[in-house]
Amino acid sequence: MYRAIADTPTPTLDEPLRRLSNAADNSKVWMTVAGIIAALGGTSGRRTALTAMGAVAVNSVVVNLPMKMLGRRARPDRTAARVSLARHVPMPTSPSFPSGHAASAFAFVAAVAPTMPTMARYLRALAYVVGYSRVHTGVHYPGDVIVGSLIGTAIGESVAYAAGRSRFAGQ
Repeated sequence: MYRAIADTPTPTLDEPLRRLSNAADNSKVWMTVAGIIAALGGTSGRRTALTAMGAVAVNSVVVNLPMKMLGRRARPDRTAARVSLARHVPMPTSPSFPSGHAASAFAFVAAVAPTMPTMARYLRALAYVVGYSRVHTGVHYPGDVIVGSLIGTAIGESVAYAAGRSRFAGQ
């Protein structure tokens, strides 16, 4: 599947997906969205934004430290796969499995979903595109992204559940 994506010419998608992939570095996309939710969503929005960023933080600790070290999967060879140079983003030095970008994206969305389900639908679409962008740019295999999205969803749902429980325990 990685090779099929690399072999498919998509000149109109290459630049936007490369830019999105770069924008998702260090969760910049999700911090921006959290800021908007906090600014426009009142007290509930601020809580949701805090919970979602908490999910991203937990996800980063879990995925980028122990899981990547356990996975130790080498990054794809973009040169051998002939990934177009127009798609290239900087190749991360961390192991490929699982995708931290996909995990963070889905953790954020899963944490937003309980309190803002309509917004979560749109954010989930963005999370899918972020995940795909990592394969499109040649820095992840599809399996890295799929597993990252599942891990991120589980972490996001767990953090949202814990935040909801603690909110009600204080009342």
